[in-house]
Amino acid sequence: MTQTGFDKMKSELDELKNVKRPEIQLAIGEARAHGDLKENAEYHAAREAQGLLEAKIRELDDKLARTEIVDSSKIPKDAIYLGAKTELEDRDSGDIEVFQFVGAGEDDPVNGKILVTSPFAKALLGKKIGDEVDVEVPMGTLKYKVLSIEYEI
Repeated sequence: MTQTGFDKMKSELDELKNVKRPEIQLAIGEARAHGDLKENAEYHAAREAQGLLEAKIRELDDKLARTEIVDSSKIPKDAIYLGAKTELEDRDSGDIEVFQFVGAGEDDPVNGKILVTSPFAKALLGKKIGDEVDVEVPMGTLKYKVLSIEYEI
């Protein structure tokens, strides 16, 4: 994972622990004050939200504990690897598309952040500016030319 992705995940975990957890605890306390817990829908909803929150906190804690941050100084800057922001030209349509190859937990395909272990990314890894790449996808073959490769420092 990149340092940026790690920092983002750490920030999310801090938000869950220090903001969301106290909010849910407060909601449980308020619902408990309304009396009979057996038929108290607010109490049961707050307890369910607490369970989901605690599961998410455990998941993020585990991911952060097992994460290895990639040393960007060891990545060749002239080819596509983890962290690369790449501009590709669709050889059929001429359209320009921009993708960034990221680690687990950082992916956001809608915003062009592609998981580096995805089949799409694997087809592009190691490619350099000027290389032409054919990427096999379920709907056929996508044909690209690598126009630029950029790494954030």
